[in-house]
Formats: sequence, structure tokens, C-alpha cells
Amino acid sequence: MARGNFHKMHGLGNDFIIIDTRTSPVEMTTARARALADRKTGIGCDQLILLEPSDMATVRMRIFNQDGSEVESCGNATRCVVSLLGQDATIETDGGKIDGAYHEDRITLQMPPPRFDWQDIPLAFAMDSAAMPMAWDELANPMAVNVGNPHAVFFVDDKDAIDLLHLGPQIEHDAAFPERVNVNVASVRDGALFLRVWERGVGETRACGTGACATAVAAIRQGKVASPVTVNQAGGSLTIGWEPGGLIEMTGGATYVFMGEVDWDDFG
Repeated sequence: MARGNFHKMHGLGNDFIIIDTRTSPVEMTTARARALADRKTGIGCDQLILLEPSDMATVRMRIFNQDGSEVESCGNATRCVVSLLGQDATIETDGGKIDGAYHEDRITLQMPPPRFDWQDIPLAFAMDSAAMPMAWDELANPMAVNVGNPHAVFFVDDKDAIDLLHLGPQIEHDAAFPERVNVNVASVRDGALFLRVWERGVGETRACGTGACATAVAAIRQGKVASPVTVNQAGGSLTIGWEPGGLIEMTGGATYVFMGEVDWDDFG
């Protein structure tokens, strides 16, 4: 039997299976990631995280969504990894290197600078990424931004009035987004942001770290809020700071839930 250990953690309710393959080697496939993430027949998570050796950072992080697809970046998971390591650390991801400062009750990340060019989102063809000339029912003219992964940000009067379960998958899979997209719907109130996120490959989530970054960047760029800004989600709040041309700073908590042991062969 191929047994190994895993850690279960969450950042504001966005939950992860974290496997340190440096000590518990496991071959990960799309099917195995999907089986482990299943909340009825597996361990259950929004994302599965593999930690691997890195030549350029403390550790390399690979990220698999609930549907088994591998993606570039995850802010909440990165905070959890820094917390798990218990020290300041640099995390290598496919979305860029992230520096993490460790404190017992909070983690601060220095995320890569946001990108706005249509090729960098990426979009399927050239268009104004600051106000895309597209609409899906009441959601129109989003700002597209890449913060290590692609996001479309909509500002609305009442985020809770939006049928995100209906519109989220439509926008995620729209042909305008060749690598799919995370969908952010936000309201501005008293200088703070209130956010819901439809995460590609997962669905609506209690919190999305990169979504908070993308939404804060869009709001700051449009003059809707000042930096740093509090971004409130169903699972809790993050503080996001950004100045044009600079890195994105994210501060928030990370929660350790439990450690378990599993036979990987039971999951394909």
C-alpha cells in the first residue's frame, strides 16, 4: 500500500488538502485530485496542494482545483503553506514567486504585480481590459486582471442580488477567456469591499485570496477605494494593499484543522 500523510487547512473557509511530497511522495493525476477533493467519497476540499522541492524558493506549490484541473495561483492556500512551514518563506508557483511573512495569528504575502494587457489575462482577442465590452445579463463591462491567475471583476450595487450560481459558470466558460476565468462580484460600502467569487474549477467559494487581490486592485485603479482596503467575504476579511506599479500585499489568517493518513491507491 502507498500510504502517506496530508494536512487539512483553510483560509477563511476556503479549504485545502496539503500534501508535502518532500516527505510523503505521491503521484498526482487529474482523476486522483478530483477523487480526493470529493466531499462525499474523498477527504473533501476546494483545492488540493502539493509541496515540492524548489531551486529558487523555500518550496514549490502546485494547485489542483476541485475538478482536478491544475491552476497557477491561490492566495489563501499560500498563506496556509507559510503558516504550515512556521517561518518566513518564499513560495514558487506557476503564477510567480510569492514572499510570505509569518506571524502566529496572521500571514502577510507579497504577491506579484497585477497585469492588465489583454494578452496577459489572457483574453481571446484584443479588447479594453479595463472595461470589457461584454455583458452577461445584469453583469456588464468587467475589469479583467491577472494576479497570478485570471479574474473578471464586476462592481454592483448589491452583490447578493446577483444570481452567481447561474451567471458564474457562463462567464467562467465564455470563449473570451481561453483559460477560463474567476468571476468576482463586489459592492463598495464605507470604503470597504464586499465580495462574492465564482472560482473556476470550484464554484462559489467562501473566500478567494486572489479574488480579493484582483477586486481590490480594480477598485483602487478605478478610484472606488483607497489602499489598503478591507475585503469582506463570507468566510471573513482580508486586508489588501496596492500602489500602481507595485506588488500586491495581502494580510489574513490561516487555520490548521487536522493531519490525516491515507492510502493514495484508494483514490485511483
